[in-house]
Amino acid sequence: MTAAGGIAAAPRATVALYTHVACLDHDPGPGHPERVARLEAVLGALSADAFPTLLRREAPRASRAQLARVHARHLIDSIIDHGPLHYWRMLDADTMMSPGSAEAAQRAAGAVCAAVDAVLGGDVQRAFCAVRPPGHHATTANAMGFCLFNNIAVGAAHALAAHGLERVAVVDFDVHHGNGTQDIFWSEARVLYASTHQSPLYPGTGASDETGLGNIINAPLPPDAGSSQFRTAFDTIVLPALEAFAPQLVLVSAGFDAHRLDPLANLNLEAADYAWVTRRLVALAMRHAGGRLVSSLEGGYDLDALRESSAAHVAALLD
Repeated sequence: MTAAGGIAAAPRATVALYTHVACLDHDPGPGHPERVARLEAVLGALSADAFPTLLRREAPRASRAQLARVHARHLIDSIIDHGPLHYWRMLDADTMMSPGSAEAAQRAAGAVCAAVDAVLGGDVQRAFCAVRPPGHHATTANAMGFCLFNNIAVGAAHALAAHGLERVAVVDFDVHHGNGTQDIFWSEARVLYASTHQSPLYPGTGASDETGLGNIINAPLPPDAGSSQFRTAFDTIVLPALEAFAPQLVLVSAGFDAHRLDPLANLNLEAADYAWVTRRLVALAMRHAGGRLVSSLEGGYDLDALRESSAAHVAALLD
């Protein structure tokens, strides 16, 4: 009860924001959709004025040992040791490196590892990693799809190896299928990977019959699907699989490019849908994982949609 005799509001969750200025130095080249303005938009939306209770933390670099849990040595060496000194280096048709990319990529993966340490250590309840480059397309051996290292996969492997967890769930609501995360954990029964995504669309993976050891759950959505189809896919496919798995930690690949304004896809979600799915995932984490959830930025290429959606996501994490 409050002093005035009313019922006190429940305390807000302790949520940390992990980011690093180096993530602004990754430059994929003129006109590239994965531009620095994306992260600037997210950080502006999550300002101290807008979110005064959000704990703000600097992302460390991921170590080579942390990266090597999910990536081949040649990929790690090629990103860290052989980045361009000037201009750009092309890794595939749409994935580029600039002189600042290696540092940004290490900080992006390191943010997720540090956030995992914080939530599993009881320092905070939840965390959001506002980082770039994104990660979920990077496979064991290849950078691709704007992604250098697979940030969320590095964090999941860290939770298994450094904290001894037996059940880690990765939930991916980016509009593009996280082929890299699926590839990395295809035969890892301790990790459940569940994805909603538009199909057909890049990278062409994510069919419902791609199941791994039974630990891969894909819920493809047709072009022009909207809130109703997205929420139904979560309620009937993704959430029941997560409930049965009973994860000890929930990780989220938080791409906001299924928004109706996004130029790279054709789904019709709104910021309210991201708030809804985040609340559902927080509730699931409360039931099975002591509330422990770590989210990391993936896609989202319309700046207005990115601002609104990331703010809705973090507000739901705080609630």
